[in-house]
Amino acid sequence: MPPRIMIAAPGGRSGKTIVSIGLCDALRRRGFSVQTFKKGPDYIDASWLAAASGKNCRNLDRFLMDEKTIIQSFDKASSKADFVLIEGNMGLYDGIDMDGKGSSAYLSKLLTTPIILVVNTSRMSRSVAALIKGFRCFEPETPIAGVILNNVAGERHKSKLIQAIEKYCDIPVIGAIPKVKNLNITERHLGLMPFNESTSGSSFVKDIGAFVERYVDLDAVISIAKQAHNKHNPPSTIPDPYKTKKDYQRGNAVVRIGVIFDKVFNFYYPENLEALESTGAEIVYINSLEDRMLPKIDGLYIGGGFPELHIEELSKNKPLMHDIAVAIEYGLTVYAECAGLMYLSNGLRINDRLYNMVGVIPSDIELSKRPVGHGYVEAKIVCENPFFPVGAILRGHEFHHSKLSITNELQCALRLKRGYGINGMLDGIVYKNMFAAYTHIHALGTSGWADAFVANISSKRSFEDGSYMSYKL
Repeated sequence: MPPRIMIAAPGGRSGKTIVSIGLCDALRRRGFSVQTFKKGPDYIDASWLAAASGKNCRNLDRFLMDEKTIIQSFDKASSKADFVLIEGNMGLYDGIDMDGKGSSAYLSKLLTTPIILVVNTSRMSRSVAALIKGFRCFEPETPIAGVILNNVAGERHKSKLIQAIEKYCDIPVIGAIPKVKNLNITERHLGLMPFNESTSGSSFVKDIGAFVERYVDLDAVISIAKQAHNKHNPPSTIPDPYKTKKDYQRGNAVVRIGVIFDKVFNFYYPENLEALESTGAEIVYINSLEDRMLPKIDGLYIGGGFPELHIEELSKNKPLMHDIAVAIEYGLTVYAECAGLMYLSNGLRINDRLYNMVGVIPSDIELSKRPVGHGYVEAKIVCENPFFPVGAILRGHEFHHSKLSITNELQCALRLKRGYGINGMLDGIVYKNMFAAYTHIHALGTSGWADAFVANISSKRSFEDGSYMSYKL
């Protein structure tokens, strides 16, 4: 296993993401091949880490995946890198359960990875020692190996902080980052702006890298990362959920699955797309703003994103929406998550104006200023659908500021034990071969999803040429 670290913090908004991005860029410029991971369900931070490292960022989450799968995914992706960086989420010890097994601290121990704690020192001096000492003593086996001070007000402030830590805490300070205003990533209602929506993303990453390298001892970071040891099981002892590659075919044609991927719809876990490809499916990328017709495909995957931020442009592409609506009526297999659900609705109502969408789901979408659903989801499959067996338990997550205006006439496959979905009780709208939910899944925790997607396509005898386009519209 390569050298590795986890960047964590006492709480949110401490500067973990900026430090992680900066370290990735700085290490990459030193010649390291860096593999990044994000603890917890997250698309946005992961998009910045992927940009900084030049490799897909992988998510690790104990609610969505079992521990063996986490270790297998971690080892498999890390084997092709020579430095690994994990960004934690929330506070170091925060998690879904009181036993702490959903926390970043637990993950660091599971993966035997030393932690560098990023501490927001704004309006703090000697108390920083109490905070750090408390975090080290709370679970003494947690491998906190270094501290980076963030939002330092000046040299005098820096001196007081370091003196307090040296006197009361047996832990090295390996960086002191000054307070600046021009190196913050724009925030919006669901967190940071995704990398691919930033007009200056690549140059911004370089600026962050140069800034972090200036104020953090990169040699000390590398030294801490080399302290990691390999206690956990090697990947050969852990089942690979994608070890069997299947080729679902219709005659001589490989199944083609369209994926809408652009600045509107870009919330996809790389493992989900890889899972589809592992079945033998060909991925065909579609742009919801530029493509005027649906290409020849057998299935369609529409992920999450921010349709409300591009609504004028999105709503004008009526030819593509018409094609999608007709394809669904003829039985096209469709899987849609969150923004994908919104896109398939009658329309989005924004500032008292209704913007027409695909129109397959007979309800408008209303936006809210406050979160409607935000967090983990656990649901039971209660009716027939193209993707999941009845009686199965589905685990996922949701984060949306929108809701449906009408829900009582919809057939839904998910009865929620946890989460909000479309109305606090249900999610997973089913219509013909379409499944649309606010819930996001991760293929490593829902390993049968990709096989079911392709198997459902393969069972449809009506699509003789592998495309709904065979029908005369």
